[in-house]
Amino acid sequence: VQVVESGGGLVQPGGSLILSCAASGFNISAYSMNWYRQVPGSGRDFVAMISSPYTGRQTTYADSVKGRFTIFRNENMVYLHMKNLKVEDTGVYRCAFGAAYWGQGTQVTVSS
Repeated sequence: VQVVESGGGLVQPGGSLILSCAASGFNISAYSMNWYRQVPGSGRDFVAMISSPYTGRQTTYADSVKGRFTIFRNENMVYLHMKNLKVEDTGVYRCAFGAAYWGQGTQVTVSS
């Protein structure tokens, strides 16, 4: 089993990034998928969720990112398109399939 995030980086406020989460070694389609943000000393915050294709790829977002972030998935990948980034979006973004499979995360830094 392998779950690997990519696409993070340094971006100015108002900028955009697309994060990717690649998974292998299990049936990705059977799982909902969540993006979380971790900030040292602040714990782990829910960002977005997309349900399994079997349940219609329904999406849920944290209030802080609604209208700015979009989560979507295809057969083997899940993405998080982040627009109009804010300083408070800074953190390590991790993807998780259910509660079972987690990636190590990709750093997003929003700073001028």
